[in-house]
Amino acid sequence: MIKDRKKLMTDGSISKNIITFAIPIFLGTIFQELYNVVDSVVVGKFVNKEALAAVTSSGSLCNMLVGLFMGTFVGAGVVISKYYGADDIKSVRKAIHTSIAFALLSSILLTGLGYYLTPQILLLMNTPETVYEGAKAYVQIYFLGIGSLVMYNCSAGILRALGDSRHPLYFLIISSILNIIVDLILVIVFHFGVKGVAYATIFGQTVSAILAYRILLTTDDIYKVNIKEISFDKKIFKEILRIGIPSGIQSSVTSISNVFIQSSVNSFGAAAMAGNGAFVKIQSFMFKPITSLALSLTTYTSQNLGAGEFDRVKKGTRFGISTMVILATLIGVFLYVFSPSILMMFSDDPEVIKVGVMRAHLIAPALGILAITHCMSSIFRGAGRAILPMIVMLTCFCFFRVTFITIALKFNHDIRLVFAAYPISWTMSTLIFVIYYFKVNWMNEK
Repeated sequence: MIKDRKKLMTDGSISKNIITFAIPIFLGTIFQELYNVVDSVVVGKFVNKEALAAVTSSGSLCNMLVGLFMGTFVGAGVVISKYYGADDIKSVRKAIHTSIAFALLSSILLTGLGYYLTPQILLLMNTPETVYEGAKAYVQIYFLGIGSLVMYNCSAGILRALGDSRHPLYFLIISSILNIIVDLILVIVFHFGVKGVAYATIFGQTVSAILAYRILLTTDDIYKVNIKEISFDKKIFKEILRIGIPSGIQSSVTSISNVFIQSSVNSFGAAAMAGNGAFVKIQSFMFKPITSLALSLTTYTSQNLGAGEFDRVKKGTRFGISTMVILATLIGVFLYVFSPSILMMFSDDPEVIKVGVMRAHLIAPALGILAITHCMSSIFRGAGRAILPMIVMLTCFCFFRVTFITIALKFNHDIRLVFAAYPISWTMSTLIFVIYYFKVNWMNEK
């Protein structure tokens, strides 16, 4: 029996369960985000704005190719959490080993796809000639080491699904510090430029993956991995895919839309690419408390529904939404006021800073609305309702954004129209989620 395990979130204080679990995730994602932020700061300060544009504008391309596979691990985490909450140890172990088998296969596929498709996709994105070679080098090196990122996220997802959010934090702290050190050495001392920050990222990711699997292979806990057991259990794998594929499609197709949107940004030149990309990094970094609480709510919801604790799920939802909206609003105010100073960390170019501030002033006031979307979609995924978030995100974040931007820029070639598409789409998705929450029996209560 595992009902008395401290990592189970089916009893005790709801707010304490969610926050205690979210804090290590938050700190871990902060350090993980440092990979990209430090890469951007180093090349922006010690190389040039073209190098900064190459690094910051390639995120949508990387996410597009990685999204489908990484989204599937969301399904794995939900399945593991559900069986853990239901005290089904045998199924927990099958789900863990199936997840690792899929991660190994994903690593191989992503390495090949990412490396060989990068040049063609960058051309389709209208990447300027001054940025193209740097972006190609960065992304291709990134995908040569993508296996370490996939394997780490798989292992971290397993640990978090079972209530352990501390070990992934420790691994990320170590790997992030190493990444910063190697970044500075390769760029400042050896003048590797964009290639240097790519190599440093791979190095840090590999260290975190090695540390994570050392725990899984040597622990005496129920999640101990036995290499001989790594295989696909058909029933479990179907269940993982049922939840994971919608999340993966959502992530991947959303990233495809971001590639189209990035293409629109690219049409405004290197300074616009760098300024937009720099603020995207800042927003992502500052928004980590919200995404961390959302991840915590997914595990919380899965475990409690597995144990039949419907009332706790409702109370957890109310706590999550109120907390996340307050935090997101405070973050929005901070970004609106201090974005000029923060952007100067990335570049001293006035045009770069001007574009970044422009985006901040349009995006920051609506972050509270985005927080509700994050909260609702995470809860529905935790309940195994992954289809709805997929449909909503595809409709609002993909189809609407691309259509709106394409039409708007034909009438007025103003980058502010690109930025305006985001708060509008966040409002649409939030309204749909709120209606679904109150009108549909999404927990299957009797």
